[in-house]
Amino acid sequence: MTNTKNVFITIIGRPNVGKSSLLNALIGEKIAAVSAKPQTTRTKITGVLTKDETQYVFIDTPGMHKARNKLSEHMVKTINDSVAELETALLVVDCTKSISEAERTLVSEFSKRSHVILIVNKIDLLEDKSLLMKKLTEYSSLYDFADIIPISVKENDGIDLVFEAINKFAVEGPHYFPDDMLTDQPEKVIMAEIIREKALNNLSDEIPHGIAVAIETLNERTDRSGEDILDITATIYCERESHKGIIIGKGGSMLRKIGEDARTELQSFFAIKVNLQCWVKVKEGWRNREGLIKNFGLD
Repeated sequence: MTNTKNVFITIIGRPNVGKSSLLNALIGEKIAAVSAKPQTTRTKITGVLTKDETQYVFIDTPGMHKARNKLSEHMVKTINDSVAELETALLVVDCTKSISEAERTLVSEFSKRSHVILIVNKIDLLEDKSLLMKKLTEYSSLYDFADIIPISVKENDGIDLVFEAINKFAVEGPHYFPDDMLTDQPEKVIMAEIIREKALNNLSDEIPHGIAVAIETLNERTDRSGEDILDITATIYCERESHKGIIIGKGGSMLRKIGEDARTELQSFFAIKVNLQCWVKVKEGWRNREGLIKNFGLD
């Protein structure tokens, strides 16, 4: 009998460096919301991949940022807790950006026992490749990284090298999740995140941070022709009445576009025909209300 192995890897970094995109690329399925907007990831997301005898458990964390409300405080706590517990980590950085103070602070908190692999993402955006070596030298002076890997998640370039580096830290032990499992996120959470991602990608910059999505009803049925249909009712919560109008759009056009984009991805992810109804409600200042943060599963 083959001895099973496992390895737990925390993915950390500042906003918009490609952490969630990397998680999706490593798993081979989209399980984390991806957007150009900062702080798209709000909670700790676990992705699971079992290849042969090894089970990889990836923990994606929110981007490092300065807390400005109670929701942000929860996000920052998630990051700090993850750093305190980590043994193996992928520190994802953007090769087109200068090293930030947040990154320097994070690196200074790494334990000497931690195995940290530096993932230098977005190399496809560097026209002058000589700048890459300079960037690698700058980061390597901050910490004794277990490995440094330049990649492009967008071009799927270097993902195999990431696995090679991670494999060095796999240990003999049980598989903690079923071998066919992709994530520990409940179905309703995945659905809500898909809808929120489509809202992020369609709405203007000032609104997305102030929205949350809740799945109100979920029902599977069979229509007269024998086709299975998943009925989903979702509510998009925003903080201001003026935002509600923007989310709905003229004649409902924006809400309809968000719903259509979400329905297409929901059908692809769950492999079933989806009937999605989206509503919009106002919850003023919900990001500073602990009860609502908890209700949305963001605590």
